Amino acid sequence: MDTAGTADLIFTGGPVFTADPGRGPATALAVRDGRILAVGGAEVTGLAGPRTEVVELRGRMLLPGFQDAHVHAVMGGVELGQCDLTGTTELSEYLARIDAYARAHPDEPWIVGGGWSMESFPGGVPGRELLDAVVGDRPVYLTNRDHHGAWVNSRALALAGITADTPDPADGRIDREPGGAPGGGLQEGAMSLVAAVVPAVTPAQRLAGLLRAQRLLHALGITAWQDAMLCASNGYPDISDAYRTAAADGSLLSTVVGALWWDRERDAGQVPELVAKRAALSVGRLRCGSVKFMLDGVAENFTAAMTAPYRDGHGCATANSGLSFIDPVALRDYVTAVDALDFQPHFHALGDRAVREALDAVAAARAANGIRDTRPHLAHLQVVHPQDVPRFRSLGAPATIQALWATHEPQMDELTLPFLDPELAGRQYPFGDLHRAGATLAAGSDWPVSSPDPLRGIHVAVNRALPGSGAAAFLPGQRLELATVLRAYTSGSAFVNHRDDTGTLRAGHQADLVVLDRDLLAGPPEAIADARVALTYIRGERVYAAPDA
Repeated sequence: MDTAGTADLIFTGGPVFTADPGRGPATALAVRDGRILAVGGAEVTGLAGPRTEVVELRGRMLLPGFQDAHVHAVMGGVELGQCDLTGTTELSEYLARIDAYARAHPDEPWIVGGGWSMESFPGGVPGRELLDAVVGDRPVYLTNRDHHGAWVNSRALALAGITADTPDPADGRIDREPGGAPGGGLQEGAMSLVAAVVPAVTPAQRLAGLLRAQRLLHALGITAWQDAMLCASNGYPDISDAYRTAAADGSLLSTVVGALWWDRERDAGQVPELVAKRAALSVGRLRCGSVKFMLDGVAENFTAAMTAPYRDGHGCATANSGLSFIDPVALRDYVTAVDALDFQPHFHALGDRAVREALDAVAAARAANGIRDTRPHLAHLQVVHPQDVPRFRSLGAPATIQALWATHEPQMDELTLPFLDPELAGRQYPFGDLHRAGATLAAGSDWPVSSPDPLRGIHVAVNRALPGSGAAAFLPGQRLELATVLRAYTSGSAFVNHRDDTGTLRAGHQADLVVLDRDLLAGPPEAIADARVALTYIRGERVYAAPDA
């Protein structure tokens, strides 16, 4: 039999969500040589040959592989092998895990890990004495779940030389006891004071972390991603060697965009170095054509850059409206410079002042360089001023949302809402406004800051509440339709990642695919997070199968 036109792989018997607004429903898809051969109905099965693998969907949904436009995969994978405090907010559980980890690893000179939540401590600030009581003989360094703060014990503070006389760095804060002594919490740039003396993670540990992360992401249906922090500085670890190794030896199965870190303590003199890094690190399935500008902090520790000052515990305005980590005027020149060299600017912008500073920088680059296909994107977007919402579309700047954060939970209700200006509080995570204004929506998790599971993020974007929480919808006018959110996690993130032959299911596109255990569009919105990934494919090759798939 002539098999020249037959498929290697056919999916049939279930809904096919193409993420392509230009085509109608489909129930079958064929793959050949790692690319989609056909999308349609029963006629697609006619492409089967004697060696074709046929996957019976049995009503399960097939859709493009999810893509994460803002994640820290190596960091997340490494932390899974350290002292892991994720999955709970109970202080007693933190201390029990720290104690158990220390006992299980008696030869480790430092206890390192993280994942704790600010809501677990009064005012969001942990104390060193709690750690001293559990591990007093070795230094402890534990980052919180958003990685904008650290919890340390007295031994760690002593080894770093931090005393009551140590000044706060310009981009951070040492939390202090009433007499001025360091209290055990380090915010933003102050983390680097201790991080500088923590033993470095080894290259082998970083590579193991990346491969551990890749297995997890594949199990969640994620087939490609943008890592938001390669070649980092300013107190953050450089994890680029793990990607280069895995890309060179073929163990990196997903296509990854690496966002090269902009050192906020330097000027445009670093641009030639970024060009060299892009060339050196673009290997195999790794491309490093993005530059990460971290513009501000987070709202919970009052470092996200806002247009109105934070409130104190009595509701009165303070003198603090957050930090701009990069001078906003200089930022325009920096972004213009990297845009002219075809880099993609990638911004961490949480507060509405940071969002405006990022958009102003993009506008300056557009004015100087013209419209280039650099696809600058802004991640996080906790607060966006209404005047800036339409600028995303007019400037061609995608909005990369972290949907899982748009919900009522203690970090929002206890550590954010009471301290934000009321007008700012009502502008949080304006996904609906951005979509209605024509912005391109992409999606990311920021893992290990929060769960990398796209289905949980999709659930919150649609419901504006965590699954099973029973909480009221958070600013329900900003809900998104399910199909819109699915496109953000597929075609939207593919656009941001310059993966134009992925993200939608079309003939000729790369066969990066995910099969869910149900049809999301046929079920109730409140059950979205109950869905599970059954199968994940990259270039037509299966990289994950659930035990019951």
